[in-house]
Amino acid sequence: MTYALITFADPASGESLTGLETGGRVLPLTAENLALPGSIPVSIETIIEHWDTAEPQLDRLAGEAGQAGTAAAGWLDFAELKVLVPLRPQQILQAGANYRKHVIDLAVAHRDGGGTDEEIRERTAEIMDKRAAEGTPYFFIGLPTAMASATEDLILPASGKSHDWELEVAAVIGSRAFRVSPEEALDHVFGYTMVNDITTREFVFRKDMPAIGSDWFRAKNAPGFLPTGPLVLPAKFVEDPQDLKVTLRLNGETMQDESTSDMIFTVAQLVSHASQQMPLLPGDLILTGSPAGNGAHWGRLLRDGDVMEGEITGLGTQLVRCKDEVAQ
Repeated sequence: MTYALITFADPASGESLTGLETGGRVLPLTAENLALPGSIPVSIETIIEHWDTAEPQLDRLAGEAGQAGTAAAGWLDFAELKVLVPLRPQQILQAGANYRKHVIDLAVAHRDGGGTDEEIRERTAEIMDKRAAEGTPYFFIGLPTAMASATEDLILPASGKSHDWELEVAAVIGSRAFRVSPEEALDHVFGYTMVNDITTREFVFRKDMPAIGSDWFRAKNAPGFLPTGPLVLPAKFVEDPQDLKVTLRLNGETMQDESTSDMIFTVAQLVSHASQQMPLLPGDLILTGSPAGNGAHWGRLLRDGDVMEGEITGLGTQLVRCKDEVAQ
C-alpha cells in the first residue's frame, strides 16, 4: 500500500509529530511502532537515517491499515491536521532553467535575439537540445530559513513588487552522495516532495553590478519563500520521476500544467551533477526547476489576497494564501 510521511502539530498539545499518511488518514509514529531505540526522537530525518529498520515497520503499519480500515484507533484525519514543514535539510540546491518549454517561452518574452517568435523558438530549442546533450545543469543555493509549510500564509515583502511562483518537484536525499554517476544517483534519493520556489523578479539581476549577474540570495530567500510539502513520498512509490504532473492554480485558474518529462536534465542527472561539486547529505533537497507558466510568463504577479493551489502527482496539495506585508 502506498504511503507518505508528514510532520504535523499534535491536535492536543501543538507538539511537532511525524506521521504515516495513507488513504487520507495519519498514524503518529513513535520509536516503539518503528522498532527504533526508545531514545531516538522520531522525525523524517531519523526515519531516513534508520530506513533499513523503519521501512519494514512502515510497510506493516500501512498494510494493517489497509486491511482493518484507517478508522482504527490511533489514526487521525489528515484534513483536520495542521501540517508543518516536513523536514529541515542541511543543504538546498536549486536547479534553474531546467524545463525546455519554460526556457523557450522566456527567450520569446525577453526577445533573445532578432527574428520572429517562431524563429526565436526554433533557435532556442536547438540551444536547449545541445545543452541537454553536452552541457551541465545550472545550480544555486537556497536557505532552509526560507522554508514554510504547505498551508502557511505567504507574506509578500514590501521591499519588492514582482513576487512570482515556481512550483516544482524536489528530490530528498537519502544517503550521502559524492561524485556519483547518473546511473547510481537515484539509489541515493529517499523520496520526493513539492516546493514552490517563490521569486522576487526585480531582485534577480543586479543593476548596480551587472557584471556579477544574478542575485538569487536576495530574490529567493525571504521568510516563507519556499513552501514545502505537505508530504514526503518514498522513492519506491514513484515509478518514474520523469512522469509526474506539475499543476499550479492561481485563484482557481490553471497557470502551470506540465509534465516532468519536459526537464532538460533528469532528476538522476541533477543529483549526479550536484554531487560532483559537493557531498549531498541525507535530508538535503535538490529542487529540479520550474516548468512553464510562472507569473512572468503570464504578466500577472502575486498580490494581496491571491490563493495558490499546487499539486504534483502523489505529493499532495499545497494551499497558500498571499498577504501584503504592509497590510499586516
